[in-house]
Amino acid sequence: MEFTLYKTDGLARRGTLQLAHGCVETPAFMPVGTYGTVKAMSPLELKEIGAQIVLGNTFHLWLRPGLEVIEAHGGLHRFMGWDGPILTDSGGFQVFSLGELRKISEEGVKFQSPVNGDKCFLTPEESMRIQKVLNSDIAMIFDECTPYPATEREAADSMRLSLRWAERSKRAHEGNSNALFGIVQGGMYEKLRDESLRELVSIGFDGYAIGGLSVGEPKEDMLRILAHTAPQLPQNKPRYLMGVGTPEDLVAAVAQGIDMFDCVMPTRNARNGMMFTRHGDIKIKNAQYRMDMRPLDEQCACYTCRNFSRAYLHHLHRIKEILGARLNTIHNLHYYQELMGEMRAAIEADAFEAFATRFRLMRGGGVHEDGCASC
Repeated sequence: MEFTLYKTDGLARRGTLQLAHGCVETPAFMPVGTYGTVKAMSPLELKEIGAQIVLGNTFHLWLRPGLEVIEAHGGLHRFMGWDGPILTDSGGFQVFSLGELRKISEEGVKFQSPVNGDKCFLTPEESMRIQKVLNSDIAMIFDECTPYPATEREAADSMRLSLRWAERSKRAHEGNSNALFGIVQGGMYEKLRDESLRELVSIGFDGYAIGGLSVGEPKEDMLRILAHTAPQLPQNKPRYLMGVGTPEDLVAAVAQGIDMFDCVMPTRNARNGMMFTRHGDIKIKNAQYRMDMRPLDEQCACYTCRNFSRAYLHHLHRIKEILGARLNTIHNLHYYQELMGEMRAAIEADAFEAFATRFRLMRGGGVHEDGCASC
């Protein structure tokens, strides 16, 4: 992996990330393909809307279809028919999400499979082994996602366990030529975030992620920890904000120096009939769109907006037609990729602050010009 930072505008950064399966222009948004597929999208469609890199999930792919199936294909790229870069999450967040089904110890996490109830045991070493079989361009360390809310003591214990797991992940990753990123934890406590980052840098990783945000905390707390942590991440390494977020979140995070993002929001919202546009968000189920002949966004060049009206998308949503979910997803992911491209261009032109101001004015706080509330 080679990261080149060649332009800054304030804290915002413009770079390139050269990986085994291709080059990624940053800032970049990674569509989420948890099970080896970005829901409702083919690899060709992902290329057409401008996706450069996608995310897969170690935990879910380990359980289904199982490593032996993916290994027989020579890795995740050939299995899912995607020839571009892939980042895989380690499974730590998914284990965290199991709640009462899991038991955390120094060694790892014991849990019941949500698929068939089997007893499973996931450790840093096993996570690294799985990600090596997947052959992801970027692997993530196995960590514990600090819950919210958490006392300072609880957050400290969780963060320090993640640091010990980070050391084990680094050792287990030896011999794998693909990149490995560390994950900064520490809950809503700045001094714990500082400790986590300091120790991760001393271990040494190819890139650094901020984890444990957008897990239920108030937006102001997320932005506070982001603003405190992001500028301290190593300048010469890619910076990744995990699981975030809305278009407004992405612009705010790029302004703090973040390079990479992933989130299920554009695909999940699309399947629920909620679309992002330059002028706010549209809930296509609303009756006001029954006779609306306009595209979702008259300035959007995606396949959906070039060919179909809001009235047609409203009709598809009302009859629960699967094509509706596909067309909505194409639009939302195109919107996210276009937003990232506009931010890259603004940074190159030393105009990011002006872009961000114009973006906020046009979006209007996420309320569509027709009066449709944000999702």
